[in-house]
Amino acid sequence: MRILRSVSIAFVLVVQLASQSAYQERDFLTRVRRLTVEGRRAGEGYWSPDGRRLVFQSEREPGNPFYQIYVLDLMSGDTKRISPGIGKTTCAFFRPGTDEIEFASTHADPKSKQYQEDELAFRASGKERRYAWDYDPEMDIYAYSEKTGALKRLTEARGYDAEGSYSPDGQWIVFTSMRDAYNRQLSEKEKKQLDTDPSYFAEIYIMRADGSGQRRLTTVAGYDGGPFFTPDGKQIVWRRFDESGLIANVWMMNPDGSNQRQITDFGSMSWAPYMHPSGQYIIFASNKLGFENFELFIVDPEGKKEPVRVTYSDGFDGLPVPSPDGKTLAWTSSRSGGSAGQLFLAQWNHEKAVEALRNAPPKKPSNKS
Repeated sequence: MRILRSVSIAFVLVVQLASQSAYQERDFLTRVRRLTVEGRRAGEGYWSPDGRRLVFQSEREPGNPFYQIYVLDLMSGDTKRISPGIGKTTCAFFRPGTDEIEFASTHADPKSKQYQEDELAFRASGKERRYAWDYDPEMDIYAYSEKTGALKRLTEARGYDAEGSYSPDGQWIVFTSMRDAYNRQLSEKEKKQLDTDPSYFAEIYIMRADGSGQRRLTTVAGYDGGPFFTPDGKQIVWRRFDESGLIANVWMMNPDGSNQRQITDFGSMSWAPYMHPSGQYIIFASNKLGFENFELFIVDPEGKKEPVRVTYSDGFDGLPVPSPDGKTLAWTSSRSGGSAGQLFLAQWNHEKAVEALRNAPPKKPSNKS
């Protein structure tokens, strides 16, 4: 029944989106260009505060089939790796006003190299597996100093700690943690859940930039993750999955965890939300037009209007991040062919985005029963 209801809701929403066909991708994105070409895949590009660099993850290290973290200078084109090169990494972010970059890594796990060898052997066998994110319980958050090259470990709790980002003043990090699955006695039902879907235990946490004062902000069953501060630092935007792990929506809350409110209600997987520097809308990704077809959308922060579609490309378009001046968009896309994503850049038309949302119809009442 849950699946049938979701399909019917998705059909209605597709019809609604068809009425917004006056806008096309070229209205919002121009001078679209692929930014990364090296390696098997790349993604999650986040801007430096001055807009001159991007920090991102990519599979390109010889002998390591997993993501490592790189910084790309957009002026010179030079790229450098800042992660150790061992283990798995994800979710890097520049700390405003400092030389630090935070990211998550498993390099401290003694089994890291063995996991690399096992994965390389699996790929060499010719076998293939459907791409899925690995919520490694040894993943922790580190701060890297560009001046000294030193790494400082910020989290140590067992369980996946990742998806971190700094507040605009650089004083706080909001992040995702699955430590709740490891710091208490689980019921038999929860143990089975951990075996099949560890992301079910993910919650949003906040801590000071030095790793102190870690505290939990969300307590709802299902995957809460991908949090970012809004440009004014007064709100956090993130995505919340339901208990099935199939439906996700964009949410917002205060940095202390209060005033949690749902922004989208697409009846699909809507995630990777990021607020435009203007504060006038949120850019996010959703597969509401097809399970494996993720497109970018924009929505007003109050969630009063129907979201407006931005991209029109089969496959994956997701993880959108506008530049600090709001004039350029970086995102991850498979539009160059194949299933693996790479980083893309395009000029962003802010005025057209504001116009499109102004003309968007009011959000229809939820069909939830």
